[in-house]
Amino acid sequence: MLSVICPIYNEEKYIAQCIESLLLQDYPQNDLEILFVDGMSTDKTREIIATYTEKYPFIKMLDNPKKIVPYAMNAGIKASKGDIIIRLDGHVEYPTNYFSALVKNLKKLGADNVGAICETLPCDETTKALAIAEALSSSFGMGNSYFRIGCDKVKQVDTVPFGCFKREVFDKVGLYDNELIRNQDDELNGRIVKNGGKIYLIPSIVTKYYARDKISKVRKMFYQYGLYKPLVNKKLGAPATIRQFFPLVFVLGLSFGAILSCFSWIIAVMYLSVIILYLLLACYFTFKSVRKTGKMRLFVYQPLTYLTVHVSYGWGYLVGIYKILMHKPFNAESNR
Repeated sequence: MLSVICPIYNEEKYIAQCIESLLLQDYPQNDLEILFVDGMSTDKTREIIATYTEKYPFIKMLDNPKKIVPYAMNAGIKASKGDIIIRLDGHVEYPTNYFSALVKNLKKLGADNVGAICETLPCDETTKALAIAEALSSSFGMGNSYFRIGCDKVKQVDTVPFGCFKREVFDKVGLYDNELIRNQDDELNGRIVKNGGKIYLIPSIVTKYYARDKISKVRKMFYQYGLYKPLVNKKLGAPATIRQFFPLVFVLGLSFGAILSCFSWIIAVMYLSVIILYLLLACYFTFKSVRKTGKMRLFVYQPLTYLTVHVSYGWGYLVGIYKILMHKPFNAESNR
């Protein structure tokens, strides 16, 4: 049996189209269970799901009073019956072969986890939403995060979103870490790789992810990604990738460069040159988006989104290092 687990909280805007995309799957429904683990939503999410649970016996809803994703996933895994487990997100639409293609590749590759490309789309028709989606799909914004920027062949990677796991993986490396509000997938995948497991990205399978609608939400999200990354590194014993350090270096460079520029005109010139280079790159990648979409107003929001992503992540990372060095707690909070 295949068990599909989807943590959710206040997803009334997206949950119906998510479920409809799951009902169109070509995977046999008599060998399938779909578990929505809800963080006690206060909008109409639960009502919407209830209309489907009444009609489709393989769809169920579980409660997650702790609200955060790791608790939801662990509750779902413990309640599930399948020997293969797929982790979903309520913000996403899935192609009709998503379940079958992932299960097929999991078995074919002898993998421990496989995942798909995540095409980032605007959540509405505003220029701001489009700018956010374009920034989160760009190599300048996301580095070499292949599941976001794409690749042309099956690739062994360090992490994937919305993965398809052998159940035995959780018996081997353990469940999701409840301390991690963000980066819980990265940490779990890091444990898989550390224990000799293999993770593959399947570029022929593409999901549609709807990005946040406000730059302030992007700021909060990437601050949390940065904040919890040092904790992930501590738990794994080493960083999984080099790219995670670039925003930290960027923030440190902005801060110390500004201070040192006061004492040396040479440093001031170098500092100004780096800032100009950054702005030129931001504008260049925005121009590529403008050419693709025909929306000149992207220049108003997209460079700001790049800066928000990099500074928020870098600052969060710095705070995370401080918390670890000072033995400060990583306080639990909602991830929405």
